[in-house]
Amino acid sequence: MKKDLHPEYHPVVFADMTTGKRYTTRSTATSDRQETIDGVEHHVISMGVTADSHPFFTGQKQFVDTEGRIDKFEKRFGAVRRAKKPGRGQKKEAEEKKAES
Repeated sequence: MKKDLHPEYHPVVFADMTTGKRYTTRSTATSDRQETIDGVEHHVISMGVTADSHPFFTGQKQFVDTEGRIDKFEKRFGAVRRAKKPGRGQKKEAEEKKAES
């Protein structure tokens, strides 16, 4: 086998930022922050979501989008799009208004 082929394997602490729970394991990931636990130097990696805070594992209900994606898009951008670009019937009306002025 080739030498220095595999990355180094370090003791690591993954810390959940929302709940404060800490998971001690080993990983190839490193960080600048280090902490000594039981006489062993561990890299500390902060995580936004872990099994302790993820809604799937905690049983917390999530907001379910009942409105369709297209309807939602039309609500947001449909009125803006229609105002900028007149339709077929609206072009004639716009031209007639210009001619009257």
